[in-house]
Amino acid sequence: MLTFISTIFAICMAVFVLFIRMKAQKKPATVKKIILPPIFMSTGALMFIHPMFRVSAAEFFEALIVGMIFSIFLIKTSNFEIRENDIYLKRSKAFAFILIGLLVIRIVMKLYLSTSIDIGELSGMFWILAFGMIVPWRVAMYFTFKKVKNQLDSSPNIPTV
Repeated sequence: MLTFISTIFAICMAVFVLFIRMKAQKKPATVKKIILPPIFMSTGALMFIHPMFRVSAAEFFEALIVGMIFSIFLIKTSNFEIRENDIYLKRSKAFAFILIGLLVIRIVMKLYLSTSIDIGELSGMFWILAFGMIVPWRVAMYFTFKKVKNQLDSSPNIPTV
């Protein structure tokens, strides 16, 4: 039952992320908008205070590595463009499909692993996976944003899209 509830929650979160991402493309990007989501998400690490959510070192590194591999797909679909002397996140049709694909993979993994790993540990592992995915993605976005910002600042006659 807990696996089912957490799966529904994951689906709702994915829909929320898609909605936020589509909305964000209509407003200029800022460093704050790039950096704050992982900082806010980091508060979830407080779950590990409770023994139910603690994972072994092997589980930690497995989840972290899978998250970092997943982040590659998000990094590849997150680019910026200059419009009207502002920097915007480029619309990517592939992003929605990749996010949904990653969600499906996570759900299948969760359903498979829930038969052999306690739900608390599994929750901890999937939080680590998500954090291991969002941090590299946002760090890459930050550096890409800075590169585009330097381009914008150093060249006053950049053609706008």
